[in-house]
Amino acid sequence: MADWLSSSAGGGLRFETTQWSLVAAAGADEQNRAALHDLYRSYAQPIYAFIRRRGYSRQDAQDLTQDFFLHLLEKNTFSRADRLKGKFRSFLLGALEFFLAHANERARAEKRGGNATLVFLDDESAEVRYQLTDPGQTAEQVFDARWAATLIETTVDRLKAENDTVGKGELFNQIRGFLLEGEESSYAQVAERTGLTLGAVRLAIHRLRSRYRELLRAEIARTVVSSGDFDEEVRALRASLQSGYLRGT
Repeated sequence: MADWLSSSAGGGLRFETTQWSLVAAAGADEQNRAALHDLYRSYAQPIYAFIRRRGYSRQDAQDLTQDFFLHLLEKNTFSRADRLKGKFRSFLLGALEFFLAHANERARAEKRGGNATLVFLDDESAEVRYQLTDPGQTAEQVFDARWAATLIETTVDRLKAENDTVGKGELFNQIRGFLLEGEESSYAQVAERTGLTLGAVRLAIHRLRSRYRELLRAEIARTVVSSGDFDEEVRALRASLQSGYLRGT
């Protein structure tokens, strides 16, 4: 799949910086936590994996993951974030490292944010995926791997939703394995299961892969503000894919 990714050359990308827009919304009003929940739901997994690799226990990592996002909101870090600095991934990692460096200075007997709760992190899933990471990788490498996995998972979810909407959900389920090179079935076996011709299966997989590539590129573009940053993120994603860091994705 890494070969499908390409640089920003050729145009067609729109750097709408949706994630930076979410950051701005999260910092705009402490009473409005919808944007914070969206960010948490999207990026809790890489944050959790980074904290675990830094040596924290499972329970502490879960608590710190939630505390991190609430801390950013309370300190108004989101509103001070400068999207012109580039990659959303770099912003989030830098903020996390600062947070952990001062974690021992904070009293955590009482939950931050009053009655605020963040419930989207599936602790069991997060821990299982963390245990599947390469033990030889640094916290930063684990973070990048889980970040890449988040991009891929979000893209696949969007693609599934599109297919469900047009009544092709079952076909999508039959051929989605061909996206990530983990499919053991042959085209002929898919044709037999679906009742389609071999040619129709080939065409469906080709179209699915093309749309997947479009959505993945768009997902990356949502986290950067320039073509140069986009190219950097593509290289980082390729490196994660080629290194095999995404076990358990």
